Amino acid sequence: MGLVQEIDYGTPASTSEKQVTLTVDGFTVTVPEGTSIMRASMEAGIAIPKLCATDMVDAFGSCRLCLVEIDGRNGTPSSCTTPVAPGMAVHTQTGRLKDIRRGVMELYISDHPLDCLTCAANGDCELQTQAGVVGLRDVRYGYEGDNHVFKKNDGAENFKWMAKDESNPYFTYDPSKCIVCSRCVRACEEVQGTFALTIEGRGFESRVSPGMHQLFIDSECVSCGACVQACPTATLSEKSVIKIGQPEHSVVTTCAYCGVGCSFKAEMRGDELVRMVPYKDGKANRGHSCVKGRFAYGYSTHKERILNPMIREKVTDPWREVSWEEALTHTANEFRRIQYQYGRTSIGGITSSRCTNEETYLVQKLIRQGFRNNNVDTCARVCHSPTGYGLGQTFGTSAGTQDFDSIEQTDVVMIIGANPTDAHPVFASRMKKRLRKGAKLIVLDPRRTDIVRSAHIEAQHHLPLKPGTNVAVVTALAHVIVTEGLFAEAFIRERCDWDEFQDWASFVALPENSPEVVGQLANVDPEEIRSAARLFAAGGNGAIYYGLGVTEHSQGSTTVIAIANLAMATGNIGRPGVGVNPLRGQNNVQGSCDMGSFPHELPGYRHVSGDAVRDIYETLWGVKLDDEPGLRIPNMLDAAVDGSFKGLYVQGEDILQSDPDTKHVAAGLAAMECVVVHDLFLNETANYAHVFLPGSTFLEKDGTFTNAERRINRVRKVMAPKNGLADWEVTQKLAQAMGLAWNYQHPSEIMDEIAKTTPSFAKVSYDYLEKMGSVQWPCNEQAPEGTPIMHISGFVRGKGKFIRTEYVATDERTGPRFPLLLTTGRILSQYNVGAQTRRTDNVMWHSEDRLEIHPHDAENRGLRDGDWVRLTSRSGETTLRALITDKVSPGVVYTTFHHPDTQANVITTDFSDWATNCPEYKVTAVQVGASNGPSEWQRDYDEQARNSRRIATLEAAE
Repeated sequence: MGLVQEIDYGTPASTSEKQVTLTVDGFTVTVPEGTSIMRASMEAGIAIPKLCATDMVDAFGSCRLCLVEIDGRNGTPSSCTTPVAPGMAVHTQTGRLKDIRRGVMELYISDHPLDCLTCAANGDCELQTQAGVVGLRDVRYGYEGDNHVFKKNDGAENFKWMAKDESNPYFTYDPSKCIVCSRCVRACEEVQGTFALTIEGRGFESRVSPGMHQLFIDSECVSCGACVQACPTATLSEKSVIKIGQPEHSVVTTCAYCGVGCSFKAEMRGDELVRMVPYKDGKANRGHSCVKGRFAYGYSTHKERILNPMIREKVTDPWREVSWEEALTHTANEFRRIQYQYGRTSIGGITSSRCTNEETYLVQKLIRQGFRNNNVDTCARVCHSPTGYGLGQTFGTSAGTQDFDSIEQTDVVMIIGANPTDAHPVFASRMKKRLRKGAKLIVLDPRRTDIVRSAHIEAQHHLPLKPGTNVAVVTALAHVIVTEGLFAEAFIRERCDWDEFQDWASFVALPENSPEVVGQLANVDPEEIRSAARLFAAGGNGAIYYGLGVTEHSQGSTTVIAIANLAMATGNIGRPGVGVNPLRGQNNVQGSCDMGSFPHELPGYRHVSGDAVRDIYETLWGVKLDDEPGLRIPNMLDAAVDGSFKGLYVQGEDILQSDPDTKHVAAGLAAMECVVVHDLFLNETANYAHVFLPGSTFLEKDGTFTNAERRINRVRKVMAPKNGLADWEVTQKLAQAMGLAWNYQHPSEIMDEIAKTTPSFAKVSYDYLEKMGSVQWPCNEQAPEGTPIMHISGFVRGKGKFIRTEYVATDERTGPRFPLLLTTGRILSQYNVGAQTRRTDNVMWHSEDRLEIHPHDAENRGLRDGDWVRLTSRSGETTLRALITDKVSPGVVYTTFHHPDTQANVITTDFSDWATNCPEYKVTAVQVGASNGPSEWQRDYDEQARNSRRIATLEAAE
């Protein structure tokens, strides 16, 4: 198999359209104007020695190894910093250059440990390689005198020597091996945008320093791994490589965390994963990564992972390990019994946004073909279902309009209800890079998120709106654009319905939608609203990026419509640099929606009531499909409490921790007679399960994920499933146990069926993805290479539709009992309900959920930072520790939901979006007070959870 090799061209590619022709060592090469000599030489197949250069960062010119000679020019310029010119004749290998390079390399080696045979980078060290390339055979300079290599010199302490920093759980920093090439510093600045590293000292005293001479763990480092990837020596080394050794083969696959969909090389030694390395040809991440995708894969081998199927009669019984055959037969028999006893619609299923498209497709197929109903839903219900509704109504398709590369041409970025630096960090780095180049930033968020003000970035406008007022504020922005004549009339007349626009414009122009009125309602300065609106309308290419702070409201769908209205009114649709871009939370939220996971839609967002659509599947599957929409997750739980819904198959979701009003979810699950959980761990939902089917990780399966930009990326199997079966095989075996004649031999056959039945996937196949790398749907005969930008010549629905967005205040109100508003979100090191990341070393950064509270509100309640506090709402109460910060406004508190012992969703209510039932996580009236310990609910929950997770041990035969 071997390692997947990537060419390092030394410097980034030029985007110029003008071509320049030159010769390198007598070979003619033509490259874009602005290309460095180093890159042009590599394009010609001639590698110039280098140490400080890499194509992930801009040229630096410090190592002096890449010197060349140019006809007609004096000296030996560095090839990385010298651009090509027409007719230039470059020489890379002359006697003079060879002598200079050997001399430079000799100086590097004279202050470097010569422990190559025992070094972790042995076989993967650029310093070692380049020493061989330049022909270094001897070092004339000894180690006497100043050096950074030895702890002691002639028995005396060597104050230039620094101990290895092993504080970070994933990599080490050994200053003695540093050649001060600055690649790590530049990667942190240019690629990641954190600016956590610097070069301290001058001359021979120079050293890389995290922060102000801190340990890595104490610095601002976010452990993205860019510095480790950039390091040409063993100065920065993965601890996994130190422990296991160098990998010997690799497979390109797709990360299973957030919706960015980063491509990685899974580098292996045998069947053991050595490290995950971001893949430069990955079109979503372009060679960058975050702490989760780069390092947090240890959950796949965690001791708590369940590898054998288990069943039990009652949820109070201990689990009993059984064979796959017994578990699946038992499940099929139970589902048949329930349907016979309670009716065809008494069972259903929930698909996973963490599983592949193929696996999700099979689950909804099982429910529709096998269960013979439409009782299927997905976690997108509780996150981006309003996106599907709102964009579907206005544009005609339920997905974002741009690819991630589009950000590079954006002039004004508007972020609404999203925290990209924490939830979508790799894309946030690309966004920050664009902002550092001069793009303007507008942020609408109750919190001062990191992107509002960070290294070399500051938002022009931050509107810290009161939770629940999104519709009012976005409509107020539109009010300014309409009343001041800033709308794009030519675009609207050509691409939208002019009469509908006029009706909408008359509505947004009403006085009650003015910034002055809305500002009082939302606690935002009216002048800030006006200035932000003017900047977005007149600032050039304007792109809107939004997250769950938009959708998880009672008016989530209305806000999405308001955002679409704003984009159409300003003409910011249908070209690079603009658009409406939902930042999807999980790795395959987009795909789970595409695959027909909603109870009212078949794959491709086609309503189940459509005769022609149902006929496609009825002909293929050989059954009559129900033409009535099934139950959504909240409806399933309500029906369970009422006694009419008795069986549930849950693949890869943890609704007890992730869904709102935890007590109601628990009551619904407890009322069911057969709950089947298909997952990696005994999650919180499994507390109420009767069957547990062990799942497989993304490393153990083939398939595809579809990311937030509609990009279909291959997931490739890098090791055998530790549970024995990939998830798609488990679902197929369950279908077979229920009497269905499924016989897929490989996930590629499932994708072929998807392509055959779903117009937007018509040209997608595994062979095509191997050829293209990845594609963005729609990918069919009309768009054979996919569709990076949507709605270029017209909207999918024909004319863009303007819709009135009247603000309706949520029913969740503050008052004397509950005077504060709680909103929730995520943090960088943890992911969703934390089932994966809590079982990695990422807990070093976030070992518990904390409650952010403003100093004013804390002082009024006598609270200090770190105090245990009781958080109470109309739904329930929990306890956690306070984090006093001015990131939140007075009257607003904030927490994450990654840890089940906190269970933030015991606080949230059952209010939901009017169109989609997406829960209103972001607005809960609460009170905060001092606490002496866990709430009664937490104590009861902990006892029930521990009792539920017991696994019976087999007694020895007598």
